[in-house]
Amino acid sequence: MQKTAPVVIGHRGACGYVPEHTLTSYFIAMQDGVDYVEPDLVMTKDGVLVARHENEIGGTTDVARRAEFAPRRTQKTVDGVVHDGWFTEDFTLAELKTLRARERIPDIRAANSRFDGQFEVPTFEEILALVAGVQQQRELHAKQLGRPAPKRIGVYPETKHPTYFQQLGLPMEELLVKTLHHYGYQGRDGLAFIQCFEVANLKQMRRMTELPIVQLMEDEGGPYDFVAKGVKRTYHEMTTPAGLAEVATYATAIGPHKLQVIPLEADGTLADPSSLIRDAHAAGLKVHAYTFRAENQFLPLEFRSDSNPHNLGDLTGELQVYLRAGLDGFFTDHADYGVKARDAFV
Repeated sequence: MQKTAPVVIGHRGACGYVPEHTLTSYFIAMQDGVDYVEPDLVMTKDGVLVARHENEIGGTTDVARRAEFAPRRTQKTVDGVVHDGWFTEDFTLAELKTLRARERIPDIRAANSRFDGQFEVPTFEEILALVAGVQQQRELHAKQLGRPAPKRIGVYPETKHPTYFQQLGLPMEELLVKTLHHYGYQGRDGLAFIQCFEVANLKQMRRMTELPIVQLMEDEGGPYDFVAKGVKRTYHEMTTPAGLAEVATYATAIGPHKLQVIPLEADGTLADPSSLIRDAHAAGLKVHAYTFRAENQFLPLEFRSDSNPHNLGDLTGELQVYLRAGLDGFFTDHADYGVKARDAFV
C-alpha cells in the first residue's frame, strides 16, 4: 500500500459538471476537495499562457458564431494531424477575452451546455490567483475555528504541443516555470507537477526547476504517439524496466492511460492489473493515471448503472479497484466522486 494517500487531480477542473478549463470548473473542483487542479496550457499570439484543451478552439468557445473572426478560420497541421478551425496563436489575449467558453462534448454532457456563453477563457495567472484566493480563505477560516492550517491546494499544468509552439516563436517552458515560481510553487514539495506527452520539453524544464515532472504516456497509434512527436522510442519501449529507469532521470511520475494500468477483458470488464505500477515503483516513479469519468460509456461493464451511455455509473467502485492495485493518484472529471473514492480507500 502507498506510504501517502493517493492524490486526486481535478481534470480540467470539475468538467463533469460545467464546461472545462473555466474558473468556475476549477473552483468547484477545489470545493469538492481535490488535491490539484489541472489546466491544459496553450499560447496566445502575444505570448500569454491560457487554459484550453487544445489550441484549436472551435469546439470549446463561441468563436464560430463571431462574424468578426470568420476570416481567422484556417487549416493547420499540429503534431502531424490536420485541424480545421480557429487557433489560439492567431488571437491576442484581448481578443480571446471577448470569446466565451462552450461545453466540448455536448452530446455526452448536455446539461453542461446550459452554461455555454457564461465563462471567459482564463489565463494561467488567473487560475493561480484563484487557487491562492481559495487557499487564503481556507486558512483564514481554519484560524478562526482554531484548527490547523489546511493543506495547500496544488496545481498540475500540462503543456500542450510545446514543440509546435516553439516553432512559432512562442516557447512556453521558461514562461511556465517562471510563473509557477512567482506564485510560490518551487522545490520538490509536490505542490505543483508539470506534465507533458512530449519528452524534450520536460527535459528542458527539468534544467530550469526542481518541481516534480510527469511523463504522460499514450499507446502507439493514439493522438499522442511518441514517434509522431519526434521521439524515437515507442510507448512500449518507454515502459520496459530500462525505459522507466531512463524516464526516472528527469521525471518524478508517469501519467499513463488507465487501461494501461488495468486493461479490459474482451467482454468489457476489468482484467487483472498489468505490471506497470510495479515496474514504475521499482524505478522510483509514481503513477498518476488518466482519465476517470462517471458516465457509463467511460466505465468498465461491471460498473455501469444501465444501458444508457450518458447516465452516471459507479465511478467510485472502479476507482477502488485501481487504488487497491497501488495507484498513486488519478485524474478525474468528477471531483466529488474521486475524493469520495480516495477517502474511502484511505
